[in-house]
Amino acid sequence: MPELPEVETVRRGLTPALEHARLSGLRLHRPNLRYAFPERFAEQLEGAEILRLERRAKYLLFHLDTQAVWVTHLGMTGRFQVTDIDGQSLERNDFYRNHSAQAAIEAAAKVAQATARRGAKQKLDCNYYHAVRPDPKHLHVQVLATKGGVTRLIDFYDPRRFGFMLLLRPDELYAQGWYKGLGLEPLSDALNADALHALFSPRRTPLKSLLMDQTLISGLGNIYVCEALWRAALSPDLPGDRLSHTKAAELTLAVREVLEEAVAAGGSSISDFASASGELGYFQHRFRVYDRKDEPCLRPGCGGTIARKTHSGRSTFYCPACQKG
Repeated sequence: MPELPEVETVRRGLTPALEHARLSGLRLHRPNLRYAFPERFAEQLEGAEILRLERRAKYLLFHLDTQAVWVTHLGMTGRFQVTDIDGQSLERNDFYRNHSAQAAIEAAAKVAQATARRGAKQKLDCNYYHAVRPDPKHLHVQVLATKGGVTRLIDFYDPRRFGFMLLLRPDELYAQGWYKGLGLEPLSDALNADALHALFSPRRTPLKSLLMDQTLISGLGNIYVCEALWRAALSPDLPGDRLSHTKAAELTLAVREVLEEAVAAGGSSISDFASASGELGYFQHRFRVYDRKDEPCLRPGCGGTIARKTHSGRSTFYCPACQKG
């Protein structure tokens, strides 16, 4: 499942094309993802301008000038793809003067199908991969976005269909149980040593489980929690009430660093993640502990071996030799 860095990467990839863009010609290829699409979804998005695009935990929030918020969750395999259509403006392009928005989408879909037949991905510079469009049968949502005279096609794919889209008023959004219960944003100033220590010190739950509790800190997932604990040299089994303020400061810094590095690298290409541009992330090449069971610990002078255990049914990778704090 895409974690916070992957979703933030998607947000940053979509922002240049979508902030202050007007939407048109939305087309749904099925009635639902995890849930049914909003009623009159196409009608309500037609002509709406996206004022800003935010991320809260793993949710993408498109704030519209209609006072509604288009909420998207990527689920396990959800993916946006942005395509410039000939790089020309709507007014100058004869295709757009003579065809409807739906026809434009259909034509672009044919291009996508032809591209998909040419191969799944092309390796670049030994680290990075450029992903072409996935199987067109997993293309569920399409919409045109026009900004500065340039129109782009926005596609949404989701092979497993665990993602979802909602259209809510702000007061409805803030009242949703899954939204109002979200914890601190780990990339915001709200997460600091004092806040982390205050959250964890009353609890005897292991650090690994506390870090993944979305009601405490929102958006952290298994990969980056393992990496942050390793960087801070903290045992995933350490009870929260035994975390000192000093180690809380180190853990806060480790969480921020590993997330920011992952965002800068484009996220992790574990499983199906791809950014809005179609590029697959390469942070997995920088893993120090995740998925490295029985391999040597990479901390200088440690000499330990990476081990694996489970917390709440999730794999935890750690070094028993140096993660003792």
